[in-house]
Amino acid sequence: MRAALADSGVSWFYTWSAQPVGVKAPAGVEFVPMIWGEKSVTADALSQAKRNGDVLLGFNEPDFASQSNLSVDRALDLWPKLQATGMRLGSPAVAVGADQAGGWLDRFMTGAKARGLRVDFITLHWYGGDFRSAAAVEQLRSYIAATYERYGKPIWLTEYALISFSGGASYPAPTEQAAFVAKSTAMLQRLPYVERYAWFSLPTSDDGNDATGLYRPDGSRTAAGTAYRRAG
Repeated sequence: MRAALADSGVSWFYTWSAQPVGVKAPAGVEFVPMIWGEKSVTADALSQAKRNGDVLLGFNEPDFASQSNLSVDRALDLWPKLQATGMRLGSPAVAVGADQAGGWLDRFMTGAKARGLRVDFITLHWYGGDFRSAAAVEQLRSYIAATYERYGKPIWLTEYALISFSGGASYPAPTEQAAFVAKSTAMLQRLPYVERYAWFSLPTSDDGNDATGLYRPDGSRTAAGTAYRRAG
């Protein structure tokens, strides 16, 4: 994975953890720690996060029961412990509906303001099931723009790819995924309020299916990986 990170040309990465699990960062590549969920809000994890970076990502998909599964009120109750690190703080990354009035993130941001809590930037995830790359790029752009308009804070897109979850996960052809990589990265680099973005994910699965991965277990790039590398 270290070799893939170095080859990819990325400037940063994260591992859904307070420390870079299973990989040593290549020279010039920044690790960004995360407090994944409630069980990660410990003195040890917060101390690790401070040792490993200057920016802290908040809870992972708290709106999904299969992920960190936090109510808005519980997330708000825990937030002061993240804030006490003094690190720059990214919002919880909801799975869906970040731009929606009354959605999980909207209620969290409203509650944070009422409690005087700090959120420095908005963290987003996005997965598109429309495998026409031009249409998918516009759907992604619209979602990011609407989220920025609602909160007025910088955006980090920390997971995105083309995956359809209708009736189980399915993926576009490698050429279409690569085309989406090329067009979406160009679009993201033009948006002044998008500070960072990260594709999901760096490695492929071990079953021989490239899916959305950029690098195979043998270190070779997928079509998407080649496109992502070219994006710079």
